[in-house]
Amino acid sequence: MSEPVRIELSGLRAFGPHGVSEAEREVGRLIVLDIALTVPDCAAVADDELAGTVDYGAAARIATAVVTGTSCRTLERLCALVAERLATDLGVEEVEVRAAKTEPPIPEAIDEVAVTLRRPAPPGRRLP
Repeated sequence: MSEPVRIELSGLRAFGPHGVSEAEREVGRLIVLDIALTVPDCAAVADDELAGTVDYGAAARIATAVVTGTSCRTLERLCALVAERLATDLGVEEVEVRAAKTEPPIPEAIDEVAVTLRRPAPPGRRLP
């Protein structure tokens, strides 16, 4: 018997060339990701086999590769790219990505700015 599950990765850190200004993209920024993946029919609940769920390590590697291998002006676009790759590569039902930029280059005292994007996987992309 399989059941739906939500898998969460919290505090994934990666450094990438992201920011509004060219100088910010040149220097790069630490991006902190929180990711939630919805697996609609998770067989691992019953059989304890990795094949019936999402490989958490693979999800972390995919998200890190997007952060380090792309350059975005906005966190909104970065969230979209991470969500697209995770949904496509892992076949999950829904992906939620929160991307935070620590110490943003604004004059106000603030710990971070963040954007959260939630989107369903493309049609036809589901775990077996």
